[in-house]
Amino acid sequence: MQGRSRLDRELLDAEMIAGHLVPAGSVFAFLAAHRTELFPGSFTADLFPSRTGRPSLPADLVGAVLVLKELHDLSDPQTADALKSGIRWKVACGRSLTQMSFDPSTLVYWRRRIAASSRPDRVFDAVAAVISGTGILAGRRKRCVDSTVFDDAVATQDTVTQLMAAMRKVARVVPGAAEVISRVCALDYSRPGKPGIDWDDPAAKENLVSTLVNDALAVLAELAADGAPQREAAEADALGLLALVAGQDVEPAQDSDGTDGRWRIARKVAPDRVISTIDRQARHTRKSKSKRRDGFRGHVAAEPESGLITDCEMTMAAGQGSTDAENGGEDGRPRPVPPHRAAGGSGSRGRRRAAGHITGAGHSGRAGRGGRAGHRGQHGGAADRRHARQDGARR
Repeated sequence: MQGRSRLDRELLDAEMIAGHLVPAGSVFAFLAAHRTELFPGSFTADLFPSRTGRPSLPADLVGAVLVLKELHDLSDPQTADALKSGIRWKVACGRSLTQMSFDPSTLVYWRRRIAASSRPDRVFDAVAAVISGTGILAGRRKRCVDSTVFDDAVATQDTVTQLMAAMRKVARVVPGAAEVISRVCALDYSRPGKPGIDWDDPAAKENLVSTLVNDALAVLAELAADGAPQREAAEADALGLLALVAGQDVEPAQDSDGTDGRWRIARKVAPDRVISTIDRQARHTRKSKSKRRDGFRGHVAAEPESGLITDCEMTMAAGQGSTDAENGGEDGRPRPVPPHRAAGGSGSRGRRRAAGHITGAGHSGRAGRGGRAGHRGQHGGAADRRHARQDGARR
């Protein structure tokens, strides 16, 4: 059952007694003035369809706490303690000076409900709407733009693994592909794991790469040539992935003109290399010359005086569209946020802020991938992960 805030003030209301201590123009003052507009009862009504049971915390309290939590990059216990003892927090959240806090696990409960709802970005959207309506950022054109790398939760795959996985996906997804693969391919892709070769022999590895690439080209010639039937999105995606991994990491073998079917692993890394068939938008990038990372990049743009986030985006870690200049907000209005891939505890606070759990206030923080291993609907799907685990187990 949804809880509601009292309309009358407590005797020791923090805003009435100590509101003058909160700096004007701060996020605390902004929440104190606009908290009920930002987070009315309807804000979380869809999360509590039942009219029975114990009332939840009021929507305006939870919304304000989530905003301040991300602003200060606090853990759940630290947030609960700040609400109990911080005067600014009490003013911003409409509490009395003597009111206690709630159990820290309550925040986990609320985040999960919001993340699983049809509007996982509701907090960010609500803050953006009030910023636009009140004009609080009118005339403030400065923006701080920052980004951080989010480590991918999927193991980076080598070229042989990618080609095998892409071929097996085509066999699963494309109608009739299994028969074509068994007919035109030299290798048996129905067997789990990698082919049994002498992995210490460079010539054997080069022959295997040549066979894999030639098999991929033969399958594509049968299933994706001119005159092939119109494919469903999933089928076309599987064939496109096979074509991509068959070409991104290989080059003609030494003394080959590229027409004799001899290939080898390229002596360079493609600038926009797909590193996993499970999570195809993960990319190689570097935090420094000696520290390579695999994953994604989260971007935020914030107004420096108030700390209000005006724009956010999650992109690939490298390649076109991944720089701060391409993703910084220029007009103070947030862009649509892609589906979040984050879930978990305080270790992924920075990632959640840039990946869908945006609260509308704060600065870009550290982004330990303590939990963006969660939602990956647009990066391969549960079926791919299941088959990848099965292949790995068989190996």
